[in-house]
Amino acid sequence: MNDRFDLVVRNAVAVTAGDVQRCDIGVRGGRIVALAERLGPGEREIDAAGRTVTPGGVDGHCHLDQPMPAPMRMADDFLTGTRSAACGGTTTVIPFAAQKKGESLREAVEDYHRRAEGKACIDYAFHLIVSDPSERVLRDELPQLIRDGCTSFKVYMTYDDLKLSDRQILDVLEVARREGAMAMVHAENSDCIAWLTEKLVASGHTAPRHHADSRPAPVEREATHRAITFSELLDVPILIVHVSGADALEQIRWAQGRSLNIYAETCPQYLLLTAEHLGLEGFQGAKYVCSPPPRDKANQQRIWDGLAKGAFHVFSSDHAPFRYEDAHGKKLGGKEVAFQYIPNGIPGIETRLPLLFSEGVGEGRIDLHQFVALTATNPARMYGLYPRKGTIAVGSDADLVIWDDQREQTIGNAMLHHAVDYTPYEGMRLRGWPAVTLSRGEAVWEDGEFRGRAGRGEFLKCGLPDPARPRTRAAGA
Repeated sequence: MNDRFDLVVRNAVAVTAGDVQRCDIGVRGGRIVALAERLGPGEREIDAAGRTVTPGGVDGHCHLDQPMPAPMRMADDFLTGTRSAACGGTTTVIPFAAQKKGESLREAVEDYHRRAEGKACIDYAFHLIVSDPSERVLRDELPQLIRDGCTSFKVYMTYDDLKLSDRQILDVLEVARREGAMAMVHAENSDCIAWLTEKLVASGHTAPRHHADSRPAPVEREATHRAITFSELLDVPILIVHVSGADALEQIRWAQGRSLNIYAETCPQYLLLTAEHLGLEGFQGAKYVCSPPPRDKANQQRIWDGLAKGAFHVFSSDHAPFRYEDAHGKKLGGKEVAFQYIPNGIPGIETRLPLLFSEGVGEGRIDLHQFVALTATNPARMYGLYPRKGTIAVGSDADLVIWDDQREQTIGNAMLHHAVDYTPYEGMRLRGWPAVTLSRGEAVWEDGEFRGRAGRGEFLKCGLPDPARPRTRAAGA
């Protein structure tokens, strides 16, 4: 019997969501097969030298090569987006196969497979975006796609080309409950946004900073409460995505205090950016246009408190890559357009983990176990990938990050690997950066170089997520 390993990571301080262990990590066939001291030899060996080793990140909310209304176009496809993710310590991404109104959800998934084929450098799964819940979609397509391994989907309460009515949301949530899928909700009140936008534009307030004025905290608070009401009515778990501030968070805590199955996600922009960035000189504020918008310093602190106290379950990038100097991006059509036409979203797939490692763990706001839970373990659980992904355990994929804990790094767009021409975190100084990223035991980032290759990433069929189980059986079930 050959006991030799394909890879041994020696002298690791392996950190999971619940434990820390000083050990060697033995890998064979892309999976972890041993965690012990003084393991036997490997075909390749990496000395972690007592550094922190965490599970590879699972970015459960990012947008790559998603079809957009013309002339908008995302900068990152599955090659550049997954390359950037790998260089930042993320080994699994879950972008969105988006249905267009009037079209088939199944066809959207098939198109997305074609976009990913031969390009992804790390493993990936698909969320669905349901924008047209026709009878056929609800009866046939959505249930079958869930059974095929797309076990999570997102619904929007805003954006004309994506939003659903309250009745439609209830119909879709009913399918989620019956089939065991995780429903994600973008919670903002569309009519309030439209009314405020009309008033702002009529008054000549069209600069990027007025994007925040058109989507104030009450707009998010009301929609969050409404989504929670739908969840309670149907007894179906939901995940409120990209929560930006105290108002929405208070609704979520209220629901959690009533033992409702309400999960929450936040993102780096709500911890490190503010609405003041939208008001930078000239058109520079367009770089920070995302929805919901960043709030203020007081709201930043409330989001940090929510992370520390367990109100949030997932920390995602919401990477939405639009170039600044681009007629398909922030300067849509080659012009400095009014705020309501600026493509929504900011890049962040590569900086997600280092930002939270430095500003969260390094500054004592959260501990390493919380960091792992938020960035890897919980998203793997939420989306039916655990324990294959999101932890360091025998039988799990050898997706690992060896951290250079003391490395001081100033973020600059030139050092990043996405296809966007800016980063909203330009000039931020961090302590701690991934030294090595391993995807199924293969180094895809090492010694400051991308070592992966296009097409090595595998599509992951997700299982039914345990957190998506309702508390009780449906009436008459």
